[in-house]
Amino acid sequence: MMDGAPENDKPTAPFTDPILAARLEAIQQLAGGLAGRVAVMDHQFNVIYANESAWSSASVRNSDHRPAKCYEAFAHQTDPCGTCPAVKVFEAPGVQSVSCSSGGDGTACGMHQAFPLASGRGEVASMLVLFKDEQVPPLPVVKPIEAEHPPSAVRESLGELIGRSPSMQQLFDMASLVADSSATVLIQGESGTGKELLAKTIHALSQRNKKPFIVVDCGALPETLLESELFGHVKGAFTGAVANKRGLFQEADGGTIFLDEIADTAPVFQAKLLRVLQEGEIKPVGGTKTITVDVRIISATNKDLAELVTAGSFRRDLYYRLAVLPLYLPPLRDRREDIPLLAKQFISRSCKRHHQPLRHMSDQAMRALSKAPWPGNVRELQHYIERAVVTTTGPTIACQDLLAPDPVCDEEDLRSATRGAVAQAERTRIVDALKKTGGNRAKAAKRLKISRASLYNKLRAYSID
Repeated sequence: MMDGAPENDKPTAPFTDPILAARLEAIQQLAGGLAGRVAVMDHQFNVIYANESAWSSASVRNSDHRPAKCYEAFAHQTDPCGTCPAVKVFEAPGVQSVSCSSGGDGTACGMHQAFPLASGRGEVASMLVLFKDEQVPPLPVVKPIEAEHPPSAVRESLGELIGRSPSMQQLFDMASLVADSSATVLIQGESGTGKELLAKTIHALSQRNKKPFIVVDCGALPETLLESELFGHVKGAFTGAVANKRGLFQEADGGTIFLDEIADTAPVFQAKLLRVLQEGEIKPVGGTKTITVDVRIISATNKDLAELVTAGSFRRDLYYRLAVLPLYLPPLRDRREDIPLLAKQFISRSCKRHHQPLRHMSDQAMRALSKAPWPGNVRELQHYIERAVVTTTGPTIACQDLLAPDPVCDEEDLRSATRGAVAQAERTRIVDALKKTGGNRAKAAKRLKISRASLYNKLRAYSID
């Protein structure tokens, strides 16, 4: 490490915006001991923060007079880079992250990914930058690196999360980065994208993984019951409270609590949750004494919390606390290249669950799945595949075995869609008749009110053994 690296990796200037300040503090906690290089830059590409690993390869450092520019510190240049992919973080609204491909323009610094850091007003004021594993060419005064690290391989999974798409690779990187922190995490994404699965993965990767992981569906419980469930209650606090009850925060002590659908909570509950985040204390319903708890909070919503804050239906100060480390789960339609990988995994799990030999998806059926809109996202895909496994036989799941959303089997007209649905229903009835008759085809044909010859033809057409 260079002898001029900033002491304790402190940022050059604190953010005045409370949510940015909280995010920077969390990033410092996360990145301080990492071997990988991490930095935070502002609009003018001043280095606001860099961890020890980043400063160790820097050619200049922040001084008392001015902060270092990223191109000076990490690209070893006196002039700005010609084109930097990371500027999209500031220029394109709604960008969740930017990947910098190896060998492309503007990667002299070794930048791998850039993530926007938004203020409480929703403005992107700075960006978090992760650098590639391999180091930039060393300066003459720096001891040469004897061997280069191989570039990061594409991961197909992180815990139970599955995906090879760029958006999922970015999510894997961020989830791995935040896992060992105690900072709160806000997971945003549409219904069915796997928010609870991501929360479980973060817990499993964290140092809290030996302690409980407790899930609470905030939208499914009325306000009074939600408070009692989370904070507990004392005897006589309300009608039916015949004994003291420990709350889920106490049950999760030392571990993680996942608050799903946090946007559906009432203002009174939000105020009590804020106290937990600020003080680490809870007060049971009807009680007078506070109880200290050590719980990491991961929350999730399919709504835009920033918009709810603006509308006055969600507390701004609570939003600051929950959104210290925001993660975004993309919808399935934006990561279609992951559908074949997900489909194979779901087929394997369904066959095992229903005690069937491993099945395979035909190429035509896989194309149909990849083109479908999937408004229900990964959850909907999983349900379709499980239904196909349960209602069909044979080694291959064909296109006609699927009741997938339009388009059906590469044909988009209503007539072909109707044929597919009729064929699926007919096949299901034949399989059901054979099961009820113990495989006796004559009895099955009689039960279906068709001739034995017609039944044999349909058995061949539908590949029913």
